[in-house]
Amino acid sequence: MCCPCWTCCCLLLFFSLEVQGSPKPPSAAPEQVHLSYLGEPGSMTVTWTTWVPVPSEVQYGLQPSGPLPFQARGTFSPFVDGGILRRKLYIHRVTLRGLLPEVQYVYRCGSAQGWSRRFRFRALKKGPHWSPRLAVFGDLGADNPRALPRLRRDTQQGMYDAVLHVGDFAYDMDQDNARVGDRFMKLIEPVASSLPYMTCPGNHEERYNFSNYKARFSMPGNTEGLWYSWDLGPAHIISFSTEVYFFLHYGRHLVERQFHWLESDLQKANKNRAVRPWIITMGHRPMYCSNADLDDCTWHESKVRKGLRGKFYGLEDLFYKYGVDLQLWAHEHSYERLWPIYNYQVLNGSQEMPYTHPRGPVHIITGSAGCEELLTPFTLFPRPWSALRVKEYGYTRLHILNGTHVHIQQVSDDQDGKIVDDVWVVRPLLGRMMYL
Repeated sequence: MCCPCWTCCCLLLFFSLEVQGSPKPPSAAPEQVHLSYLGEPGSMTVTWTTWVPVPSEVQYGLQPSGPLPFQARGTFSPFVDGGILRRKLYIHRVTLRGLLPEVQYVYRCGSAQGWSRRFRFRALKKGPHWSPRLAVFGDLGADNPRALPRLRRDTQQGMYDAVLHVGDFAYDMDQDNARVGDRFMKLIEPVASSLPYMTCPGNHEERYNFSNYKARFSMPGNTEGLWYSWDLGPAHIISFSTEVYFFLHYGRHLVERQFHWLESDLQKANKNRAVRPWIITMGHRPMYCSNADLDDCTWHESKVRKGLRGKFYGLEDLFYKYGVDLQLWAHEHSYERLWPIYNYQVLNGSQEMPYTHPRGPVHIITGSAGCEELLTPFTLFPRPWSALRVKEYGYTRLHILNGTHVHIQQVSDDQDGKIVDDVWVVRPLLGRMMYL
């Protein structure tokens, strides 16, 4: 005779399996669609994920509905996450070429086995004589992504030409066997499928030697997005990894390799200053900050600023020597604007107009887009080199107006989109060339 308890257990298991059904087969439908610009004028790269190996194709055209007459094909790469489940994703990359500047294109990506919905983007203008508008932020998580709804609305209204995400994604992309990464990439799709979403690595990408970061994004150059540069209007933008200074077990040689690449790139950028006067850098961990924690930027001899052991491959001297104008950072979950600075000396252009013809680089720390770690407090009293501090969720708008004027604004989500910082940086027509 069967035990009543055992019968109940069997029935519960049966009904549970009936409700759940058999596992879904892996999907060929594209997801996590995002754009990037690899530096070739008239191009745009589309990246997406599937769960089975299928062809990589983008169909595109000018009409919102009806046939999409143009096709471009690319490649896919398998990515195996380092977690215990060893989940396998297929990352597809297709570059569209011959795009007409400022024309809006409609596209979908995928294959005969499954297509995405239609997205749209506006091709970037060519040359230096236009005024790019960028959204800039770091430290955006899959949980508590406070800036994202407003960024989506801004994007739908055509306010930006590109996004700069200054490190720290999802919190963390590798978590839950990379499912958090999948969720984050879906969350940013409404923005990243419409604008080039340009990145640099942060400390939260470190797991498995930055493998999720390297696999999921498609940046210029051949360093899997660790360091690269590109031109946008009158600016030369350099993205680099501060993390090579901290995770030395992945190779001390990376510090040296990046440093020499940076110097070479800065030399070329200075020779091209007549065409692209602005040199802008983006890296995750700041050289300076006045937050109330023990992060690297709170120490006088910070690693990013002074280098390994306080004397090898420091970036402050390098960036000062080659006249970097604007340095964008994140990591601290707050917003802070510094006075023009070098080696703790404030180098304002003048007392009345500190950012007009500054004698040193301007630092902006913008890491308050929102994540599970909440906001970072400041020290009670600001440092003499700190011009403005905002402990509110938000993000930065950067308008590179022309070869002499850049407009920086901080948007507060806590105050329903209020502009809580507004400053112009003005450089001489002939440029603030190499100092040393």
